[in-house]
Amino acid sequence: MINLLPPKAKSDYQYARRSLALRGWVIALAFVLVGLGGLMTFGLLQIHQAITDNKNQVARAQAILAKEKLTQTESKVKEISSSLRLATQVLSNEILFSKLITQIGAAMPPGAVLSSLNINKSSGALDLNAKARDYVTASQVQVNLSSSKDKIFARADIVNINCTTSKTEDKPDPYPCTITLRALFNDKNQFLFINQEPKS
Repeated sequence: MINLLPPKAKSDYQYARRSLALRGWVIALAFVLVGLGGLMTFGLLQIHQAITDNKNQVARAQAILAKEKLTQTESKVKEISSSLRLATQVLSNEILFSKLITQIGAAMPPGAVLSSLNINKSSGALDLNAKARDYVTASQVQVNLSSSKDKIFARADIVNINCTTSKTEDKPDPYPCTITLRALFNDKNQFLFINQEPKS
């Protein structure tokens, strides 16, 4: 086929075809640029989200560590407090028996003797047993131990008094009466380790 078009028309057709091809490349390049822009935006959003998640994880980890340290500190404080309370209880029940027995002996009225004493674990009081020659003397034991001037006990209550007489014995008991008392120490007394003044 012979192309009989004038040279100018031929040139116009060639430029039109080239323009159409170039337009296609421009459109394709625009799509590529839009795609790259979308990928970059998505990547930046992902990076920002990862940074935010990482910061949140770090904050949670720090909060957990702080809470654990607080719990450990509170636990140690409770252990120390328990140890101090136990030491105080032990010391408060450690009685200086040498001083106590001497003082009780001095407070006994004539005709009465101390036979035994025991610490009552349930109430922290002191149970005393004494023997006396008669009921009046046994009662006087309670009066003397409760006396404020002796400063031994805050109070001494009579649990019981029992007087027995036996006519069959060759040698009568010089102390036929037995008195049992329950005594509570004063808040400040010289018979507990906890109340001892340090020596200078």
